[in-house]
Formats: sequence, structure tokens, C-alpha cells
Amino acid sequence: MSRSARPLTSARVLHKIKALTTPQSSEQFVVNRNPRNLERLRIAYKPSGYHLEKPGRSYWHTLEINTSGRYVSADVKHYENGTILSASTAEWAIKQQLYKTNDTSAFVNLGRVLAQRCLQSGITEMTCNVDAVAGSKLQKLLQTLQDNGVSFQEPTRLVNSQPWDAYRHEKPWEVSEKSIPATPAKTDAIKSKQK
Repeated sequence: MSRSARPLTSARVLHKIKALTTPQSSEQFVVNRNPRNLERLRIAYKPSGYHLEKPGRSYWHTLEINTSGRYVSADVKHYENGTILSASTAEWAIKQQLYKTNDTSAFVNLGRVLAQRCLQSGITEMTCNVDAVAGSKLQKLLQTLQDNGVSFQEPTRLVNSQPWDAYRHEKPWEVSEKSIPATPAKTDAIKSKQK
């Protein structure tokens, strides 16, 4: 039997995985397993777009919702990489749980599924340029996303402070004692020590 035609065994698969994951050289190198890390630290490049564009392109992630006659789909798009996450009522697993694929419950459940996928992938903030009428199905989808932990406001990008700047922003990875809120037990203990 030729080498390529042998059946796969767990030992062969494990050997192949180890061969692929071990570094080839003796030098230590770092692989960033989270490509969104710089965005979470607020230091990644954020495009500003053109000032005449409506609604603008100043975002890292944005939400796009497409409705057709039968289905609803929601996509989270990155400014550079395109669609990162998507959920649609046309997906078999979602469609099997719905009575109709474009009614109010479909919008609400699509919001729940998309929020869960966003939180699992580490995306908690995005922009949303969707104008929804109060009380509409689209408004309920957006409200469900917000109720499940997704914010529709992205933090501003940190710009480098210049030596002549009077005010320097606090870095998100540095925590000062002034910014930590005091718990009621700590404040009571401090007051009793002062007496």
C-alpha cells in the first residue's frame, strides 16, 4: 500500500499536527492569535473617510441588515476585511426553529443569535447606521442586540500625545487608583480609621 493511500489513524494525525505547530527555527516568535487586539486597545488605525460621505466610514465594525421578501440577514463588517460575522433566517438551524422567516419573532431571534456570535468572537462594540422606526421589527432586532450585550458606539481612537500637549489621555491598559470606584465597605473602613 502506498504511503499516501494508508488509512488515517489518530497517531498519524497527532504526528502531523505536532509537525505543523512546532517552530522550524530556534528563534522565538510571537503569533498574534487575536487580530482585533489593537482595536480593543483603541490604538489600531481607524479610517476617517471623506467628510462628504453619508453615513461616513469612521468605524472598525459596522452592522448591515438586509431584508428580502422571505428572509432577513444581518452582517457585521470590518472596514478592511469585509464580512466577519453573519446570521440569517435562511440558515437551516435558525429556519427550523421559526414559524415564519420574516416576522417579528424572526427579527428578535436573529438579534439573539447575532449577539451571541458577536460576543463569542469578542466583538462588543460596533457602529450601526440603520434608521429604524420606533416599534418596527427592525427596531426590535436592534434593541435585542443591545439587550444581549452589543453596544452601538465604538470607542474613540487614542492618538499619540505630543510632548507639548497639556492633557494626556489615560491608556486603557493602565489603571490608576483614582479611576477605581470605592466599594461601600472600603469607604466605611476608611471613615472609621479617620475617626
